Amino acid sequence: MRIAFKEWAVVVDALGRGDQIVILRKGGISEGAGGFQVEHPQFLLFPTLYHQQREHVAAAAQARYDVIAPDLPGPETLRLDFFGVVVAWRRLDSLAAAERLRGQHIWRDAVIAERFEWGRNRNIFALAVRIHRLPQRLEWPMRPEFGGCKSWVELTPGVDVTGALPVLDDAAFTVKLAAFHAALELETTAAAALKP
Repeated sequence: MRIAFKEWAVVVDALGRGDQIVILRKGGISEGAGGFQVEHPQFLLFPTLYHQQREHVAAAAQARYDVIAPDLPGPETLRLDFFGVVVAWRRLDSLAAAERLRGQHIWRDAVIAERFEWGRNRNIFALAVRIHRLPQRLEWPMRPEFGGCKSWVELTPGVDVTGALPVLDDAAFTVKLAAFHAALELETTAAAALKP
């Protein structure tokens, strides 16, 4: 696997622990006028060390960040522990839809609202992702081409994911996926009710 998805280290931790299966993404400046697109059905999780991420997550996640922060690698190292497979996704065109996912992720409401409003398109993408732990942790030197405000990074050489195991068993993942669908089904139902 060559494609990696950049996400805050504290969010990667939550995904890797099975605390959430949801990724919310607006897209980076480097992604141009088209913004973020769900270009890849599976990807490695590329933890980023954005220095303000602690303040942008819920209180319980802030406490968890304090636990993991001393063990995070320095900015010169890329650590890979997980890959994900997208099992469902939706572009959310209302902030109310994104708010219905509250409790299914660790971001604070204000951060979601900020992301939703940023740029010329008022939307945000919600992905439900099945996370797998790699058979062994990999560490690479950080490269200049990995930098920048972008979601997707290509790694060479690729990573062999043979032997990776899901972090959630089938039953636990099914419950979380059903909650994701249920929250977003409300948006579909509400939109349908407004049509003449």
